[in-house]
Amino acid sequence: MPECPDISDTTSLDDPYKTLGVARDASHEAIRNAYRKLAKRHHPDLNPGDAQAEAQFKRISAAHQLLSDPAKRARFDAGEIDAAGQDKPRPASYRDYAQGSAGRRYSPGGDAQDSWDHEDISDMFGSMFGGGRRPSGPQRGADQHFTLTADFLDAINGATRRLTLPDGRVLDVKIPPGTDDGTTLRLRGQGGEGSGGHGDAFIEIHVAAHAFFRRDGADIRLDLPISITEAVLGASIEVPTTGGKVRMRIPPGSDSLTQLRLRGKGVPAHGKAPAGDLYATLRVTIGKPDAALTAFLQGWTPEHPGDPRAAMEASA
Repeated sequence: MPECPDISDTTSLDDPYKTLGVARDASHEAIRNAYRKLAKRHHPDLNPGDAQAEAQFKRISAAHQLLSDPAKRARFDAGEIDAAGQDKPRPASYRDYAQGSAGRRYSPGGDAQDSWDHEDISDMFGSMFGGGRRPSGPQRGADQHFTLTADFLDAINGATRRLTLPDGRVLDVKIPPGTDDGTTLRLRGQGGEGSGGHGDAFIEIHVAAHAFFRRDGADIRLDLPISITEAVLGASIEVPTTGGKVRMRIPPGSDSLTQLRLRGKGVPAHGKAPAGDLYATLRVTIGKPDAALTAFLQGWTPEHPGDPRAAMEASA
């Protein structure tokens, strides 16, 4: 895990690579992984009242915003923009002065006469300090990229969660039902400000793991503990699903690893996608045997004894 730079280290703050703790030739995936780890550590929601963590989170987000954009990263590497994404002034070149000298007019006697007009001055200073002619018309603000960690059930069922941005703004992000880990949501007009309007905000969703549910495409899987009595005799038991508890029938004589399906109890239908199923894998748990069960088993001879390890022995 890359170490988070010290806030007092101004050198690292001016270099987004050092801010994220990655090499200059780091891949897009390495940059994203480094950002995820640092953002989780310093997010204001996880460090309430910690001004230092909040400041560091802003720097981490700004560094990721620059390096995750291939065009901005290339311009930064070329020294054209700084770590804040602003154009760097460049010194005047010989070509700048040569082009500027074309504006001089000479008298027949050979004495130079200064006859610069307003356009000459604008062109000269434009090429000296930042890149010549400006794009015409209002410019749209830059797109911005953020991450949001969602609870497993919120991602499955849909929810609205609040996201605090590094600049202090607050966005209410609508997480659609069935959202998978790594999904990027686009919020139009919620990005950087520009003279021609705001850019867009792109929110990458990270889905937190659940205590016992696991997602498998549109299906949900879980390990379901049952008692030895329920396994031998069968039972109707309550089973948790992502939409609440339902009753399920355990057939008599069910072994561990028996898999039962609840149709339509997986990821709910969304858009054109149909609902998935829930698969429960039975896990027989003995618990602490009581004296009666122990005495029964000591004197019990099965009518149809079997070898539970027969398959293993056959393949050995």
